[in-house]
Amino acid sequence: MMAPSSIPLLLWRTLTRACPNCGGRPIFWNYWRVRESCLTCGIRLERGEQGYIVGTYMFNLVASELIFIVVMITWGLKTWPDVPWDAMQYGGVSMMVLLPILFYPFARSLFFSAHLYIHPKGDTDR
Repeated sequence: MMAPSSIPLLLWRTLTRACPNCGGRPIFWNYWRVRESCLTCGIRLERGEQGYIVGTYMFNLVASELIFIVVMITWGLKTWPDVPWDAMQYGGVSMMVLLPILFYPFARSLFFSAHLYIHPKGDTDR
């Protein structure tokens, strides 16, 4: 298992869309598709395990909801008592549509980083 001090490194690599194992780039073919394996270290990025993509969706939706909640509460508190309810309504709907789309590659990297932290390279690679 990786040392706990490597968690910030994993998070940094996730935010920069780099390979969580070695930091190599690129790990995505395009915005939506991840490469089969890292070009630098060769770790399999496309696991092909049943339910693996569901974990990515879960990370994506949870992160999107948390960002939404923080933004909406902050916006409401900053503008209190004259809250622009119409703007918040339209902004909130826009955020709920756009955030999961914008966050998807990061959620994919984040889920792979969490998986790599729990199951180091040798556990699931061929």
